[in-house]
This record gives sequence, structure tokens and C-alpha cells, in this order.
Amino acid sequence: MQPEIDIFGLSLKTFGLMFALGFVGAGAVLSRRLKELGKPADWSYEIIFAGLGGGLVGARLAWILQNWDEASEDLVGTIFSGAGLVWYGGAIGGALAVFLWARYRGTLNVGLLDLSAPALALGYAIGRVGCQLSGDGDYGRPTDLPWGMAYPDGTVPTTVDVHPTPIYETLAMGTLAWVLWSMRDHVRPGVLFAVYLLVGGLERFLVEFIRRNDTVFAGLTTAQLESLTMIVGGAVWLVLISRSGGLRDPEGPARRAGGAPRTATA
Repeated sequence: MQPEIDIFGLSLKTFGLMFALGFVGAGAVLSRRLKELGKPADWSYEIIFAGLGGGLVGARLAWILQNWDEASEDLVGTIFSGAGLVWYGGAIGGALAVFLWARYRGTLNVGLLDLSAPALALGYAIGRVGCQLSGDGDYGRPTDLPWGMAYPDGTVPTTVDVHPTPIYETLAMGTLAWVLWSMRDHVRPGVLFAVYLLVGGLERFLVEFIRRNDTVFAGLTTAQLESLTMIVGGAVWLVLISRSGGLRDPEGPARRAGGAPRTATA
């Protein structure tokens, strides 16, 4: 656990570093896939910047809405402060910004969603490493399991052994990113993003049972209610694709958007 590191006398927050690395990793995946599809690799930077800007705005607005009583006391100061972000708000804001970019580029289609799925999963996995390193309070409830750990030096410290839920999420979403990447040439359009919604939502829904968040309805947390939307959306989407011709791409690895040949290296 290392909330801060010093580089040549400059103190850097490890959460911020991993947040940035998450975008770098996602950008690398996008660039590789765009090259495979015969599209400009530079589009990956445009997508990342659009997602970053929209994500920050969405995450901040979501936090303000969820904490209106506190935020309304100094709304302007809260908007421009350095704290207060909600992941799902960031996901929505980032998605909207990328959709606007795609419309501008004329690429607003289901292929954009499939393109983004592995990158989203990888970025999330890397970001959770930042939660683990900083000990920012995203850990779970007390446990006596052998891998339980305390966060005495975290930004939200605890000396009690708890579930290291950021590690759970990094492993789960990292595995999902690898699976989605492996599937990219073998399934029909829409399947990758539907699987991301289903599995990503299920992962967050389950981990919330051992996290410290308060329940808001029917014994579920806000994140679980939002995750249910992802799960249902992904499951319904997969059923519809399956009924319309199956999940696998009959053309297999030969399929490419616009018929572009596959590039062997990144």
C-alpha cells in the first residue's frame, strides 16, 4: 500500500497514476484493434480524450446529485474541487462523449461498442489497482479469511483485516478483458459489448455484498441497482442476437469491418 510516491521530490498520488495508466492501457488496446480493422490508429487518442473528458464531467455531476445536501452549500467550489467522483456517472458521461465523437466521425454503430468492450474492462481493472495502492476506502467488510488485510496507511485507514475487494475486481475485470479480446474475431457484432455488460455488471453486483456501501432499496446498494441494469441489458441483448442467427460469427477470424485485412502486429 502506497498512497503517494516521490519522484525527484515530486509527490504523486498512486490512485491518480493508476487512473492515468488505465486510460493508457485502454488506448493501447483500442489502437491495436483499430489497426486490425484497417482504421486510423490515431482515433484511439481521440476516443480516450473524449471518454476522459466526458467521464470526469459525468462522475462529478453524479457525485453532486448523490450528495446534494453537502454540495449545494458551495456548488461552485464543489464543481471545481478535486474530490467527489462516482464511477457510474463517469461511465455514462464518458459513453455520451464517445458517442458524440463517433457521430462526428461517422462511426456510430454497434462495432464501436464491441471495439470499446475489452478496453473498458482493462481500464477498470487497472484503475482498481489504484484503489488498492491508495487504500481509499473501496475495500470490503471485515473477514478472517487468510488473504484478508488491513489498510493502516491508506487514505481511508483501517487496522482491521478486511476483504481486499479492489484485488478481486482487478482479477475479475482483467480476466474479462482477456476473454473479450480473445473472442473479438469469433462472435457476431454486438456480442462483445453484451458480454461486457452482463459479466461486468455481475462482477460489481456480487462484490457489493462484501463491500461497505449502504443499502438503499430491497437490501441492495446503489451500485447493485445500477449493475442490475447492466446485467439485464446484456442478457436481453445476447438472447436477441442468439435468436437472430446465433452468437458465433460464421465467417470467423476472416471477418473485418470494411473487409480490411488483419494486421499481425500492433
